[in-house]
Amino acid sequence: MSETIISMQGITKSYGKHQVLHDVNLDIQKGDIFGLIGRNGAGKTTLFKVILGLSDYKGKLTIAGSGNLSAGRRKIGFLVGSNFFGSMTARENLEYYRVMKGLKEKREIDLVLKIVGLDKAKGPYSRFSMGMKQRLGIANAMLGGPEILILDEPTNGLDPQGIADVRALIQRLNEEFGMTVIVSSHILGELQNTAHKFGIINEGTLARVITQEDLISQQRAVRLRVDDVDRAKAALAAAGVQVLDEVTEQRSLEDFYFSLVGGKGGNAQ
Repeated sequence: MSETIISMQGITKSYGKHQVLHDVNLDIQKGDIFGLIGRNGAGKTTLFKVILGLSDYKGKLTIAGSGNLSAGRRKIGFLVGSNFFGSMTARENLEYYRVMKGLKEKREIDLVLKIVGLDKAKGPYSRFSMGMKQRLGIANAMLGGPEILILDEPTNGLDPQGIADVRALIQRLNEEFGMTVIVSSHILGELQNTAHKFGIINEGTLARVITQEDLISQQRAVRLRVDDVDRAKAALAAAGVQVLDEVTEQRSLEDFYFSLVGGKGGNAQ
C-alpha cells in the first residue's frame, strides 16, 4: 500500500481579500514524481511555500506522516528560484550553502556535483549556461540527502538538450535514490514524459489529480483511412470497406489540461 508523504487538507491562503489557494486537498505518495500544473498566478508557487513553511495558511498539513512540520521540512530539499554568487564556482557556492545548512560532511558536495554532472565544472557561476545553473540549483536542493525534492520550474528557459538533461536527472533521483519529487512546469508535454501523477491547479483550486494510467485510458479517437468514405460512414463492416490504416491517438496531458480549465493549446503558464 502506498504511503502518503505529504498530505494537505483544506489548505487556504489569502493575501488581503485575494484568495490564492482555496480549500486544497491533496495527498502525495512516497516515491512518486508528482507534476503540478497551472497558469502563472494559479497558486503553484504559493502551494510550495506553504509546504516549505515560507507562507502562513489555514488548514492542515502533514509531512512524512507527522504534524511536526519542523521535523518534516528537514526532509525536504527545494529549488524555488536560485540564489548563487556569480563570482564563485559551483563547488564554492555549494560549500557556502553546506555551512548555512549546518551540514558536517564536506564529501556531500562532491557527491551531488557528480550526480548532476557538474563535478568537472570550472569558472564562476556567472559564466554557466542556463542548464548548468538549473542543475546546480538541484544539486543544492540535494544537500543533506532529503527524502523529498520540490522543484519549481526546473526547465524554465532551457533548450531541448537542457530539458532532456533535467528530465533524466529527475528520473534518476527518483529511481536510483528513491526521492519523492514534486515538480512544476509550464511545458506540459515534457512534464507528461517525466511525472507519474499530475495535479491541475486553476485559480487557487485543485481542479483534478490524474495519473499516467488515466491519460492512457482516455483514448480520444480511432482514425481510419479507407477507400470509400461514404460507404464506411454508412456501414463499414457490412459494406466490406477495406481499412487501409488505423491509428489510435492517446489523449495528451495538454489536451486534458485545457479541457478542464479552458483556453487553448500552447504552454500552460
